[in-house]
Amino acid sequence: MQEIALFLWAFLAATIFPFSSEVAFVAALANDMPFINAMFFASSGNVLAIILNYWFGYWLYEKTRTKLAASKAGRKSLDYGHKYGYFILLFSWLPILGDPLTLVAGVLRLRFVWFVIIAGSLRVVRYYFIAQII
Repeated sequence: MQEIALFLWAFLAATIFPFSSEVAFVAALANDMPFINAMFFASSGNVLAIILNYWFGYWLYEKTRTKLAASKAGRKSLDYGHKYGYFILLFSWLPILGDPLTLVAGVLRLRFVWFVIIAGSLRVVRYYFIAQII
């Protein structure tokens, strides 16, 4: 039951809800959840949520692209996004800032495979480092 709760908490934390998956992860470990279970369920929930964010952004592509392309600042933003999009994903593991970046990756239509490799692996690595610190 603890594992399912951790999965759901990590999933919701990577969406628009203001939850901290790190707190839930540390609490799970503090309550004697095996490390491998905590890693698996927290990482799975978080990675699935960023995939949902990506596809939501992908779905919003036409509406946002049309509005952005209509202004000079918007066109510049799109250009920067396409130029530095994968580099910006290196910050997608950060609390608060990272989750919107996963949605923007979908809006920019960054390649899905590279998105999952970069953003997903950083989410897993974040939990690993948190576990090593505590």
